[in-house]
Amino acid sequence: MPRFLSSLVQWIDSDYSAVSPEAIRGQPDGVNFVRCIPFIVLHLGCLGVIWTGGSWVAVWLAVALYIMRMFAVTGIFHRYFSHKTYSTSRFGQFMLALWTGTTVQRGALWWAYHHRHHHQHSDEPEDAHSPHVHGFLWSHIGWITSKRNFPTDYSKVKDLAKYPELVWLNRFDIVVPVVFAASLFLLGRYLETAAPGLGTSGAQLLVWGFFISTTVLFHGTASINSFTHLWGNRRFNTTDDSRNSFILALITLGEGWHNNHHRYQAATRNGFYWWEIDPTYYGLKLLSYTGFIWGLKPVPQSIYDEAALTAHHDTIHRFSVSSVQHEINTLRRVVPTAAAIAIATVQSTEVAEQLQTKDRPALNKDVAEQAENPLA
Repeated sequence: MPRFLSSLVQWIDSDYSAVSPEAIRGQPDGVNFVRCIPFIVLHLGCLGVIWTGGSWVAVWLAVALYIMRMFAVTGIFHRYFSHKTYSTSRFGQFMLALWTGTTVQRGALWWAYHHRHHHQHSDEPEDAHSPHVHGFLWSHIGWITSKRNFPTDYSKVKDLAKYPELVWLNRFDIVVPVVFAASLFLLGRYLETAAPGLGTSGAQLLVWGFFISTTVLFHGTASINSFTHLWGNRRFNTTDDSRNSFILALITLGEGWHNNHHRYQAATRNGFYWWEIDPTYYGLKLLSYTGFIWGLKPVPQSIYDEAALTAHHDTIHRFSVSSVQHEINTLRRVVPTAAAIAIATVQSTEVAEQLQTKDRPALNKDVAEQAENPLA
């Protein structure tokens, strides 16, 4: 019971613990039921659509909120707080942290700590969500339900932990999601009265804008942990099994170029080439024109040179292997067929009779005779 009550308190104060965070992180992996409750509630909340129904306002709001909050995950949680691929002011940093709070994916310091740890131990036993080490389901959602992954190790994010406002948002990470959900409900109630023709309501916007949109957002984000280390192509020979995926890049606004990112983490863009769609980078580039952020870090030429060299060697290898194999396969088909035709031709009585005419020597004519009279 004390442990259960402690877990409940942590829903409000995530830094609260009856034991030290180090002791919690030292525990073995395992699913904790209390940690599962928020995910169960989030998914069950989607069933509210049975009672609230839908409207174009609710559906498009859910889509818009997915895009806006996926940008918060990829462009802020990931490319700013985790990797510092661009700069902003202290006020801008605080506003970005507020934005990420609407994603319902814990605080910015917790997110950055785990992601930095992932890069440090990618696809190794210490990696909390490697599908190669722990399996697909654990890498997708299971790792978040484990108590050992709940505390924030502030020593790993000292550059962020020096800001009290960020620590407060990280500690009380439930505040922004509650305010966000309440705002959606109140917006729906207002539209229900002010514009009844839209056919929406407070409960409807809460279900579509919060529960459905947030659930899809979570699984879109989690797909980077699970799928991008199993599915896709590898441009760079990194020490992990990170991969590039065009489909996942579309779903996650550019995060699908995971192998690129694992090769060079400091770049603001994950799609290293123009044909690698990276909406997050486009959004950050536009935001930089306002002066709100600046110092977007490019991909160095050395990385492009490495990619070109790797592609060159890979092309030569594939061409040589495929061409040689093609010739072998062709010979395997042609030689037996040609030999069979030749044997059948020689053994054919009609062909032999046609060949043994007055105008030409028989096939079995004495070789010595041919040598004495080569023009015969």
